[in-house]
Order: sequence, then structure tokens, then C-alpha cells
Amino acid sequence: MEKQSLALGDTEAIVRKSSQYHPSVWGDYFIRNSSTLTKESAQRMIKRVEELKVQTKSMFKETGDIVQLMNLIDSVEILGLDYHFENEIDEAIRLIYEVDDKNYGIYESSLRFRLLRQHGYHASADTFNKFKDENGNFISTLNGDAKGLLSLYNASYLGTHGETILDEAKAFTKSQLISLLSELEQSLAAQVALFLEIPLYRRIKFLLARKYIFIYQEDAMRDDAILELSKLNFNLLQSHHQEELKKISIWWNDLALAKSLSFTRDRVVESYYWILTVYFEPQHSRARVICSKVLSLLSITDDIYDNYGTLEECKLLTEAIKRWNPQAVDCLPEYLKDYYLKLLKTFEEFEEELELNEKYRMLYLQDEIKSLVISYLQEIKWGIERHVPSLDEHLHSSLISSGCSTVNCASFVGMGEVATKEVFEWHSSFPKAIEACCVIGRLLNDIRSHELEQGRDHAASTVESYMKEYDTNAKVACNKLREIVEKAWKDLNNESLNLTKVPRPIFERVLNFSRSMEEIYRYIDMYTNSDTTMKDKVSLLLIEPLPI
Repeated sequence: MEKQSLALGDTEAIVRKSSQYHPSVWGDYFIRNSSTLTKESAQRMIKRVEELKVQTKSMFKETGDIVQLMNLIDSVEILGLDYHFENEIDEAIRLIYEVDDKNYGIYESSLRFRLLRQHGYHASADTFNKFKDENGNFISTLNGDAKGLLSLYNASYLGTHGETILDEAKAFTKSQLISLLSELEQSLAAQVALFLEIPLYRRIKFLLARKYIFIYQEDAMRDDAILELSKLNFNLLQSHHQEELKKISIWWNDLALAKSLSFTRDRVVESYYWILTVYFEPQHSRARVICSKVLSLLSITDDIYDNYGTLEECKLLTEAIKRWNPQAVDCLPEYLKDYYLKLLKTFEEFEEELELNEKYRMLYLQDEIKSLVISYLQEIKWGIERHVPSLDEHLHSSLISSGCSTVNCASFVGMGEVATKEVFEWHSSFPKAIEACCVIGRLLNDIRSHELEQGRDHAASTVESYMKEYDTNAKVACNKLREIVEKAWKDLNNESLNLTKVPRPIFERVLNFSRSMEEIYRYIDMYTNSDTTMKDKVSLLLIEPLPI
């Protein structure tokens, strides 16, 4: 952290806090290098994909065995192919729901439970009581069944509040799987290691598909048509994403804010990657481009408030954003005028992309931006005053300043007819699902950033608030905050089973953004420090095609 002193003529010098962020890892790479596929090879692949889709659809029709049907659905979903087979999967899930699982083993019962819960069905956790002995412990015959244990482990992460048997299953299976890991054959060991790091239900779908293809390839029970389809589908999607990112990168270069505001993070590629975790399917192209641009602008905004602007400058910027009028630019310091006008102009461009009956969506997103900068300003004041609020007081502001609510709103803007006015009204009421997503994002970010931010002039995080309120140390505070994150996941699981106000495709965006937090903040803030593991993940999804 550097303190910058800027002399302003005869006025007193302004002392600024300013972290030094590393420059863009990618430069203009994605402008110079577009699709890895030629037009001819893409056309051949599309033709082959259509043939393989027909074959796979016939599997859904011809598979009479329920366990085989469950395995088919699971493979298709993990490999990122489910958007091709939505009707077939919905019909199959209805059949699975009607089946009595009393004679199923641990693998089959757990798989059925997880698939039903993933699709919003009220499967009962009581089904797992049959795997307990008279003392209430899981039966010892499960101990060596790694496949069954892994199935139960992944199922346990779909629990809601009060389902203690799933909490017990999570602890039991994790312990057993860790002890078995070194003894397992390669394909199963790879699955266990993958899901012990981040369980299946919390994994980023497109990144999981990329990694799981190689595991599936080594599985003796694999279906070669599905394997080929998953590889071709991934490469076609990657080519599509590369073209999107090229256009966004050109837009970003033309905007030139990362150059004029050199104290900010230049992370347009990482912003696109992050939104790719929210939706990767081709039908969401418009939504993905809009949301990626919004996130890139929010990153600039966050750095103005958090890393450079004075209190007075940020007050002026907040008032200008609340007015949302080009004339408000006259009140701003010189270095913020270009940013402010470009923010408004970009939002005008978004509105132009929307249909006439969709344009109202921008008003909801503008309101979100206004709430966001108000919460940013509150935290600047806390930092200056050295105020450490209670945890509840902190979260009242910092759940908004996490940006999660704003990004969720932005993710709906470019979606199709499913994003109705009722969806935006639901979102603006700050419902439980949005709150849970914000809790996950805020707390995981604070836990990961705690040590870094103690080294610079910064508002107290939720870690400090917890430490002060409960008179404890950072380690205890972080563990307690992780427990709150787990409660938020149970809130999301509960909401998934009680969707009445919004369609499932809308809820899936919230769920996917929550999943992204588990990845982005797991070991380091990968967005800010994007020259670490983020670089590898970007390469996997946006540079390296799969060998066919």
C-alpha cells in the first residue's frame, strides 16, 4: 500500500490510500486471438453434435431401468450437456420421484435424493435412516464402499435447516473418504479428490464439465457417444465464448477507463470468466455480455471508493450516481468525469439492446447501482472514523457492498421472457435467496481478504466486527463466519424447494453466482490476484480446446 500526496495548486495536498494492483495478465491476447475453430470445422462439429444429441435422446426413451436413468441424467448434467435435454430430464425426474427407494443401496438412494433435490423436489432425508444401526451410527458395512460414500457425501450438501442426519452424513463420509483415498483406483480417486475440495453441488458447472470429461473418459461404465458429445460441445462453446470475449475486450479497450484510472484493477477477462460461471449456455449470450460489462464497471467503481477516492470526492460521486443525469458531471472532480459519463453511456447502450417491453429492467439495475455506492460510502466513513460496527450493523450495509445483489440483478437484464417484471420486483425486495448469496459472497471475501486488508487503511471487515463483538481472535471469528456461510447455503437449498415467485432458470443464476464465490475466494482472491490460479482456469475454459 502506498500513500499518494497530490499537490493541488495552493490548496492543501490530498493524501490518498492506493493499493498497487498488478496489470492485466492478458493484455490484448483475446483481441489478437479469436476462435480456435475454423468455420468449416465448426460446421462439421455442429453436424456431429446434432447426430449425437439424437442418440442421447433415444437413451432417455429406451432406458427402462431407473438406476440407469439416474446415472444417465447425472452424467449429462455433470458434463454440461443438460441444456440440450431439458424436456427429457424433466420427464425422467418425474419418473424417479414416483419410485420407492426402500430397496436401494447407499449409492442409489443418495443419487436419487440428490437429483430430486437439485430439481426442486421434496425428497425426504429420512431415507438415510435405513443406513444407521440401533445406536444411531452409520452402519459399518458402508466404510469400504467409496462409491456409495461419495454419493452420500455429495447428497449431504443439499440439506436444509434441521436435517441433522445430513450433517452427520457429511462428517461421516468426509472422514471415511479421506482415509480411503490412497487405496482407490484412478478414476474413482480423481472423483473423490475433486469433490472433497469442493462438493459437486457447489461447483462451477462449466469448469466442472471441463475437468470431469477426463474422469468420465477413464470410467469403465462410460458411454462413448456421451463422451464424444461432451468434448465437441465444450469446444464449440469455447469458440463461441472466445468471440464474445473478443468483442468485450475491444469495448473495454475503447472505453479506456483502466488506462485513465490506473489505480484500478484491469480485469475485463476475469470479469467475463466470472460471469461465465453464472451462465455458459449459448442462449444466454446477450445476458452474459451485458453482465460482464456491468461487472467490469463495478470493479472500477469499487476501486474508486475503496482504493483511491477521498471522502469528499466519493460523496460527490454518490450524489451524481443518485441523480443519474449527465448534467451531474459538472459537480465531479476532473478525474471522475470521464468515468461517470461512460458509465451512463454504457447503460444507455444496454437499454438500446433490449426490446421495447424489456427497457424497464434498466431502472431496476440503476437503483441497484445507487444502493451499492451508498453502501460503499458508508464503509469509507467507518474506515475514517475507525468505527467497528456490530456484525448485524456491518451486514446491513456490507451485504449490499458485496456487489452480489447488483450482479444478480444485472444477470437477469439480458435474459429472455423468463425475466419478467415480477422477477425484478422479487429481486428488489431482497428475498432470502438474494440475501443468502450476498452472505456467502461477503463472508468468503472477508475471510480471504482479512490479512491483506489489515496492512492498509481500510474499513473494518466482518472478521473485525465478529472479533470485537464476541471478544475473540481472528481464527475463531473466521470459523464462526464459515458456519454462517453454511447456514446461508441451507437457506438457498430451502429456497430451491419452495420456488413460488420466480422460475427455476432465474434461481439458477443466483445459485451459480453463489457457487462462483466458493471458487473465487477459496484459497486467495483470484479476481484481484489474477496472475495466480485464475490464469489457469481462464486458460482451461477460454484458450485450451479439448483433444477430440
